[in-house]
Amino acid sequence: MTLSNEELKKIYFGAYEFDETADGYLQAFQYNKDQIRYFEGAFLMWYERCTATTAKTFEFVTSARRVSFDYRIIWKGSPDSFELMVDGLITGIIHVKDILDTGTIEWELPEGEKSVIIYLPADATVLVRNFTIDGEYRPAVKNEKVLWLGDSITQGYGPLRSSCTYVSVANRLLNYDILNQGIGGYVYDAGSLMKMDGYDPDKIIVSLGTNQYRDKDMTPVEKYYETLTGIYGRKIPILCITPIWRGDSPDELPTLVEFGQKVKKIAGAYENVRIVDGMKLVPHFSDYYLDNLHPNCLGCETYAYNLVSAIRKMNF
Repeated sequence: MTLSNEELKKIYFGAYEFDETADGYLQAFQYNKDQIRYFEGAFLMWYERCTATTAKTFEFVTSARRVSFDYRIIWKGSPDSFELMVDGLITGIIHVKDILDTGTIEWELPEGEKSVIIYLPADATVLVRNFTIDGEYRPAVKNEKVLWLGDSITQGYGPLRSSCTYVSVANRLLNYDILNQGIGGYVYDAGSLMKMDGYDPDKIIVSLGTNQYRDKDMTPVEKYYETLTGIYGRKIPILCITPIWRGDSPDELPTLVEFGQKVKKIAGAYENVRIVDGMKLVPHFSDYYLDNLHPNCLGCETYAYNLVSAIRKMNF
């Protein structure tokens, strides 16, 4: 059977809202239109990435043996991948660099009932249509609704594999219903924080600061948490992850650590904000990084497991 776009939305996770093109492609957005206009006027890099298919997935349980869908890539940021996961094991990888911008992806599935996740590229913008499955299915059931805010590391640049970003790995353990608003190059900028009609997260995770650790003025950080709690209230649980280690400028490491301490003080002043020390999440070795700044697959896996451990320990 070929799903209508309305049916497809029921297994499409990671989207705030959708648009449909004249020729039937479905595009998912993690920001509302006012936020997208803000990025358009602020910085091209942010604007290009704010509509990427970051942390967007098709997730369902089925006994089907085959799935397929048409895709159209309208923007590419970096090498990335479409990936198929069946019962926790990756069984299909298609790299964006190896395919045309428009085409069809088809995967075979093993026999029996299984849980399926299809990861869309984290650092590209992909539209889909004609999702076809040769059997019955039911949407995955998720836990809490979580808004995830961050920069390129949260968006997913580094592993160059959509299923291997730290958010993807962590969320396989946490099973949140996430909206990932990570954008490459982003900073503590309250300008993009706007109320999204109809969206009320149960929790919020913030992982920012690595792109502005040299700043002496902490006013943007102060304004960010003031605005965030102003929109969502001072009772909603918020997790602040301070910047992780970066080895591209070793002489500036003390400055990075000092910035993280300042962020802890500002965010920790709010009773509903919990803190995770980013310096304790990824080992301080280049082996764990693509470029001494963005964690690679190993770094993201380590980041995710340590983060989930911290979240469970503090009962966030």
